[in-house]
Amino acid sequence: MKLLRREKAVSLDDRLTALARAADLADGRLDAEAVSAARSVISRAGVRASLSVDHTAVALAGATGSGKSSLFNLLSGTSLAAVGVTRPTTSTAQAALWEGAGAGPLLDWLEIPRRHELLDASGASPCPEPSDGSGQVARMDEAAAGLILLDLPDHDSIEPSHRLEVDRLVELVDLLVWVLDPQKYADAAVHDRYLRPLARHRGVMVVVLNQIDRLSPAAAERCLKDLRRLLDEDGLTGVPVVGVSARTGAGIPELRSLLTSRVADRRSWSARLAADAGMAADALLRASGVAPGETPPGVAGGPDGLARPLRDALSQAAGVPAVVEAVAKSHRHRSVAATGWPPTRWVRRLRPDPLRRLRLDTASRTAGGAGEPGEPQGVVGRTSIPVATVVQRSRMDTAIREAAGAASAGLPAPWAAAVRQAARSRGDELEDSLDRAVATTSLGVSKRPLWWRLAGLAQWLALATVVAGGIWLLALVAIDYLRLPQLYLPTAGELPWPTTLLVGGVLLGLLIALLSRVAAWFGGRRRARKAAKALRSSVDRVGRELVLEPVEEELTRYRHFTEAVTVAGDGARG
Repeated sequence: MKLLRREKAVSLDDRLTALARAADLADGRLDAEAVSAARSVISRAGVRASLSVDHTAVALAGATGSGKSSLFNLLSGTSLAAVGVTRPTTSTAQAALWEGAGAGPLLDWLEIPRRHELLDASGASPCPEPSDGSGQVARMDEAAAGLILLDLPDHDSIEPSHRLEVDRLVELVDLLVWVLDPQKYADAAVHDRYLRPLARHRGVMVVVLNQIDRLSPAAAERCLKDLRRLLDEDGLTGVPVVGVSARTGAGIPELRSLLTSRVADRRSWSARLAADAGMAADALLRASGVAPGETPPGVAGGPDGLARPLRDALSQAAGVPAVVEAVAKSHRHRSVAATGWPPTRWVRRLRPDPLRRLRLDTASRTAGGAGEPGEPQGVVGRTSIPVATVVQRSRMDTAIREAAGAASAGLPAPWAAAVRQAARSRGDELEDSLDRAVATTSLGVSKRPLWWRLAGLAQWLALATVVAGGIWLLALVAIDYLRLPQLYLPTAGELPWPTTLLVGGVLLGLLIALLSRVAAWFGGRRRARKAAKALRSSVDRVGRELVLEPVEEELTRYRHFTEAVTVAGDGARG
């Protein structure tokens, strides 16, 4: 039976760590504003976690005339907030505290100068307890210990500083209570600017429809249903909606119970930070071109499939075909010089070695660490290989683009661009690195085959035979010229031995030279194949180091980014 793997919830610390990693990985690849916002969340979370977690900062936010200040007075059991309906009456945020001991640093961080403690550690209230209009005491009791209730300025205030204060505190408080009224509950200003963008924060949000006493019960019910519909469209499904009247006290007990339960839970602060992390992760995804909620596309494959076309293009640009041809010619050149007719070998040595022309022979390149054992070690100098032609450079650029394109196929646009940039990030090093790779590759030309020595020895023996035959014939000519008695002259068949030695030695030398040339041709082809294999391997290493490895590093970076942003955004992992 197939078992389903259950996802495990991730702790807040792990989500923030994942967000920090995602921001670091996205740095320089995605929009700087999204990266900066993620880092601000991490910084803010670190500060909030270090402050009192026994206190919950709850903000009453709303538009001018929504009655949030009246609601603040009713919940706090005070007359601290000035009440008005035609103009902004709250200019700076103020706080009412229930058991505020230890909340000072938190309020300092929130920058709330006006603070009023309503319930001290003994449970006594220093403030009067006004009625909510129904004859009941409206002040919240000991169950609200740890509550910090904030009355914010109007978010639609004509004063810019008021709006900025609201925006600042909306980013910091633990729990948001949006106070709306029947006239402006559908106002785009609050839905577009605050509610819809804060869809991630539905777990730390409460929506209050105030002034329902101005409506008939049926009309109030219709308003609450329409508000529920609007919130669902904003992505705030499940956010509590409470209808209240600050004048009559209707709905106040339900709101009070809701707030005290959230405060007693002591988890609003962490839920808020988790929502912030999710929102920042969504912003990083949007910067990547991925809609929040969608799974980031995976990496279709690596660039290894195009390693061969890239190697072929780089080999052409590095002049590998010319070097391979030079290896074959050099082998034949040195073979003829070693096995040719001794009296004429010096003619061959007057011709330049093809590898020496390219500064690839052992003596001229002084390669460090890449040649045959016993080759001199030193600094690698530039070769004399002809520079790449325009066509070869074009083929190389095309191969790099194709490798990057294949590797980035299916990736979001910013990351695909980063992969393409990575493929070219070390392009300035390619020419020198390819030349150095060719210069330091062992071409197998320093070792002289054994048959060269044997053929050379045979040539010297043939020359010795020719010399012996020639001296013998000269001696016979001298005896005949001086009219001396003739010596016995052995023959080989019809030919005298001196003639046989002379002619046979010449013919033997020519035969050895001819066979040596044939063997040198085959040997040159064999060495050229080995050199080509070694050179392609060296060029392949350069291509992988300067092109494919940066591409693979960028793909790995993207994989790690998607993993981190998923953990930071979803708060779950398999």
